[in-house]
Amino acid sequence: MSNRREFIVQLSFGGSALLAGNVVMAQGAMLAETDAQAGALGYKADSTKVDAKKYPKHTVSQLCNNCALYQGKATDAAGGCPLFAGKQVAGKGWCSAYAKKA
Repeated sequence: MSNRREFIVQLSFGGSALLAGNVVMAQGAMLAETDAQAGALGYKADSTKVDAKKYPKHTVSQLCNNCALYQGKATDAAGGCPLFAGKQVAGKGWCSAYAKKA
């Protein structure tokens, strides 16, 4: 009888741990500039550090938080981006796929 109780208790703890893990995954980890996709698109977490020679069309007013692809609020420090599934980009960041929000 105690084995059944232990199993139920263990099952509830395991379910709680999985649920907590899913909440963390839903929030997403921050995108690293060293990520392959980030590198391919010239992503920088700080827009002021974008290589002007490599990306001459970049301007200081172009930030992730005012890009059409940004999935957070303009005031959020970070938000999702469909180009980097499951990861968050810095609101003050930039990449070459920048598209001004309408």
